[in-house]
Amino acid sequence: MTGSGCEHPETPDWRDQAACVGEDPEIFFPLSDLAAPGTEAALARAVCRRCAVLVACRDWALEHGEDDGIWGATTAAQRRTIRRATIEPAPASGRRGDRAGQVGDGALPG
Repeated sequence: MTGSGCEHPETPDWRDQAACVGEDPEIFFPLSDLAAPGTEAALARAVCRRCAVLVACRDWALEHGEDDGIWGATTAAQRRTIRRATIEPAPASGRRGDRAGQVGDGALPG
């Protein structure tokens, strides 16, 4: 134990190990991708693909609802798709018919 009183060294933050450290942050928040998806994002995604903490970065963005920029080689649209697929339950087969039967049961309102 050192004189600092800490028994455990701090766990390094994944962001300190990211390949994007020192890169221009602008490439990770491309504005022109709205008009031409993928063109500017390709620069950021190339940095991400060589990053040792790509998965941690992507998972952080998913867990924190990050809706802007490129995180872990994913665009905001890709993360929305991932969240929908993993968070929202898929409707059960025949659910619409069941729900319709519960609502109306064939009787007219009134």
